[in-house]
Amino acid sequence: MTDYAAVLNAIRPGAAWTLNGDDYAGLTWLNDSPKPTKKTLDDAWPQVQHDLAVAAVQQQRQDRYRAEADPLFFEAQRGEDGVTMADWEAKVAEIKAALPYPPAPGGDS
Repeated sequence: MTDYAAVLNAIRPGAAWTLNGDDYAGLTWLNDSPKPTKKTLDDAWPQVQHDLAVAAVQQQRQDRYRAEADPLFFEAQRGEDGVTMADWEAKVAEIKAALPYPPAPGGDS
């Protein structure tokens, strides 16, 4: 099911509209530009859904980098406790492997 609010925010940022419920029938267009059709919004949903999933993975990776990889980087920079840049690189690779990006819509990578 299409998330019309997410699609509108993605493809028409700054447009004025209201949505009563989750269905296209509840969309009231308050902008001077033409109201997007249901088909336009439905067709855009797979890419918007993918973009949202990628953004979530990016945020999860950033959180783990800050908590796990960044300390190793700084320890390696200072030469502390035998930590090396290879240790940091391995941690970054581990995080990337644990949090892969979703496949693009249509099966493309």
